[in-house]
Amino acid sequence: MMELKEFMSDSKCFLLALVLFLILADGVYAAEEVKIDTGDTAWILISTALVMLMIPAVGLFYGGMVRRKNALSTIMLSFTILALISVQWVLFGYSLAFGPDRGGIIGSLDWLGLNGVGQQPNADYAATVPGLAFMMFQAMFAVITVALITGAFVERIKFSAFLVFSLLWATLVYDPIAHWVWGVGGWLRSLGTLDFTGGTVVHVSSGISALAIALVIGALAAVFSYHAMLFRMKRNVDESLDVWACHGIGGTWGAIATGIFATTLVNPAGANGLLYGNAGQLLIQIAAVGVTWIYAFVVTFVLAKLIDATIGLRVREEEEAVGLDIAQHAEKAYA
Repeated sequence: MMELKEFMSDSKCFLLALVLFLILADGVYAAEEVKIDTGDTAWILISTALVMLMIPAVGLFYGGMVRRKNALSTIMLSFTILALISVQWVLFGYSLAFGPDRGGIIGSLDWLGLNGVGQQPNADYAATVPGLAFMMFQAMFAVITVALITGAFVERIKFSAFLVFSLLWATLVYDPIAHWVWGVGGWLRSLGTLDFTGGTVVHVSSGISALAIALVIGALAAVFSYHAMLFRMKRNVDESLDVWACHGIGGTWGAIATGIFATTLVNPAGANGLLYGNAGQLLIQIAAVGVTWIYAFVVTFVLAKLIDATIGLRVREEEEAVGLDIAQHAEKAYA
């Protein structure tokens, strides 16, 4: 009787071990089939979190540069964009930027609502990482690019106009440029444009767009420079333009520097630049920057004008005097 019980017990252990082995073996086989690398996946998730942390950091940075009465409203812009553009990206933004190519101009809507985007890696973009992980990583870049522009209109934009502008800009400016440069089949990518750091897609597009909307919305009601204050002369330009000119130039330099210093010794997936015998790469980078400048500036300028002509882009002067914390949100950042 004891031998029978021991046999049954041993049999149960054996069957349990067999089931566990089959489950693990199936998991290993599946991992090999889809080529998911746990290290790569962990790193892209960490990178996603790090970029996400930059978004509230932008809000805090801008919030520390404005007057006290506009601090909360400025921080609110970045947090709102995190929610708004994340939804846009999931619904159709990711598909427009990285979906199956349509004429080198835009991605199709085949991935609408993340249709077909799941655990299976996409060999065209990240062959060792789940598709959803890559999608979230790219989402953070879409969010922060829009957030960067907010420095051009803090202290004077209507919150409703800001929401409309941000959604339209992400759809009509960021998504197409991201597809041109990063999307498989995108015409600038096919031309040979290199942009591993977002110099063109993120910094050039946001910098030039910030300049465009700042020109439309205008300067603060009372902006004085140090020298103008000495002579009691009101300045007619927006001081934030200086900041955004530097931002756009920095992104432009990064993109062009790639055409000068790039080498396959550092990144085999790239190309050699001017210093390594490939002058054509520099010309390609300059062309990509030029196209991005023109497209982003024109579309942003038109969007700003249309919004201004319909729902109005700027708050009333009395609201600006009170501060947008109270006028737009009925809150105060400081007691």
